[in-house]
Amino acid sequence: MIEGGGPDRGVGALQAPVVVLSGPSAVGKSSVVRCLRERVADLYFSVSVTTRAPRPGEVDGVDYTFVTPERFQQLIDDGALLEWAEIHGGLHRSGTPAEPVRSAAAAGRPVLIEVDLAGARAVKRAMPEAVSVFLAPPDWAALEARLIGRGTESADVMARRLQTARAELAAQGDFDEVVVNSQLESACAELVSLLVAHTSVPRDRL
Repeated sequence: MIEGGGPDRGVGALQAPVVVLSGPSAVGKSSVVRCLRERVADLYFSVSVTTRAPRPGEVDGVDYTFVTPERFQQLIDDGALLEWAEIHGGLHRSGTPAEPVRSAAAAGRPVLIEVDLAGARAVKRAMPEAVSVFLAPPDWAALEARLIGRGTESADVMARRLQTARAELAAQGDFDEVVVNSQLESACAELVSLLVAHTSVPRDRL
């Protein structure tokens, strides 16, 4: 994945929290996001824009917003993306639209953005007042077991995934908050509190 920058500008005081969630593969981000979408009233979950083709069952504007490569480039040129990246060596691009996030926060809706570490850094640069959250496993052994337990990759691919996961875990100190996903219920509860009642000032470290 090649990191792309977002608009290099901050925003004024947010009317509602913007939480940027990231973490290593297999740490349980999807399950946590599902829990948050069920429990946080009026939550705005950022829908990524992508140039890839829809997969079976995916709904435009719900799972992703599907656009042409030309339209995506225009969004970059216009500074309309908080972050963007080239996926699988440039096979397609995905990014986070800025306007819906800012509009939702200004209207008082808590906002959740799920991105990789590079995306979290880009969003933090564009929105310094956002709260960056690293979802961590209880320990390395637990994450390793989850990754290996998937059983969907070759040994070489798995070795690369484990190496990437170690590097990602080493970056957790750069985030405003670290939530340990030892149990889904407790991790979800911590994030709910951040989304509905976060009052601390994020550390501008990403």
